[in-house]
Formats: sequence, structure tokens, C-alpha cells
Amino acid sequence: MTDENSRTIVLAIDSAGLACSAVVAIGDTVLSVEHVKSRHGQAEALLPIVDAVMRKARVAPAALDVVAVSVGPGSFTGIRIGLAAARGIALATSARMVGVSSFMAVAAGVAHPSEDDCPHVLIALESRREDIYVQFFNRLRDPVGQPVAVMPAALQEVVNEAVGAAPLLIAGDAAQRAAPLLVDRGDIFVLEDSAPDAVGVLRAVLRRWYTGEIDAPRPLYLRPPSITRARPRQTGPLGRA
Repeated sequence: MTDENSRTIVLAIDSAGLACSAVVAIGDTVLSVEHVKSRHGQAEALLPIVDAVMRKARVAPAALDVVAVSVGPGSFTGIRIGLAAARGIALATSARMVGVSSFMAVAAGVAHPSEDDCPHVLIALESRREDIYVQFFNRLRDPVGQPVAVMPAALQEVVNEAVGAAPLLIAGDAAQRAAPLLVDRGDIFVLEDSAPDAVGVLRAVLRRWYTGEIDAPRPLYLRPPSITRARPRQTGPLGRA
């Protein structure tokens, strides 16, 4: 990390998952954190959290260099709210807006292994439905392949094709649900309390920021939204309902 990078002031936010959180940091030094469990109501929760975390950090909005945000997958509403809030803050402060996936936010919090530890990581995230969002990461915690939505009955086949019989570490807020589905495998380890959050977003964004791997934030949806279309009103012969 260069001296310039160590002074980068970052606001990171996450509202894509089962909670809302925000963190302010100078480089990788965290100044303040706010976290609220909010399965619904991200629109009402996120901005007050951001205001609180900025006040606690005693950082003026104009001092921000980077606004980091999780782009999903997760709640459609939460993803959109997070991106809209990050975009608005970045425009108002002239900060750089950077996005990372929720998979990368979790992976950034998984320690790099020694030679005897698991070289493969499966990040499993809740979809709020029967399926599970998954993506594999290698020893360096870089993504391997594309993220997918997998039904529980198909998870074991997906894992076997990806890593064979190698030891596997499972992390994410669906890790506890995913692990029992891999009944024929040994050497499975589950990382507790590894849901995506703003601290993970911060770590993932800093890694990309320092290496110059910056992309324009785009929402990551692994399935189309559930929309119930209204039935057309029945009309009589004269067009009356």
C-alpha cells in the first residue's frame, strides 16, 4: 500500500443482503461502523445509517475520495437503493463510486490460507427463496467462474465439478444451509458469521482500488424480479367495468 492509498477516505455501504450497514475508513483503518438488521425497509434505514457513520467518524462529506457499494446479488430493492444512494453521494461529493459483488465482499474477509488450509472457497448467499447464490474463489481469494443460482438438489454436483474432492471452506449468509447439502464430501469447513456487510465491501474495494481493477458499478441480478401483473378489468358491452 502506498502512502497515498493509505490516506484514501472511503465510505462503504451495503444494503443488498439481509441487513444495512455502512463504514467510514482511511485506507484500511476503520473509523466508524453502523449495522442494522433490516430484511425490509432499506430505503428508510440506509441514509440515516450513512449520516450516523459519517458523524461518528467526524469526516466531512467533501473529504470522501471513494464511495463503495455492494452491487448484489440479493434483494432487488436493496441493490437499487444502495446503488442510488452511492451514486447520489458520489455526485454530491465528487468522490469516485466503486462497486463490488456481495460474493467479493465475503471473500475479502476470508483469511488467506496456509499450505495446510482449504485452497478452495465457496461463497453461498441467501436468495430469500429455495435456491442459493454461489460462486467459487481460489487460494488468493480471486473469483473462479461466474456466480450462479443453484437449487439445493444440484449443489453437490456443482461443487464436485468445480473442485472435485478437495477440501472446501464455505462462507456467506447461506453457508449453514449449503453445508448439509454436501453429504458425500469430507473436509468441509464452515465460516461462522460471514454474511456480506459494509466492512467486507470496504476490504474488497480497497483491494481493487490499489490494483487499479475498477469497473463501473452495475447491479448483479442472478434471476429476474418477481412481478405479479395486475389482471385487466372486465368490461361490459358498453365498456363499463
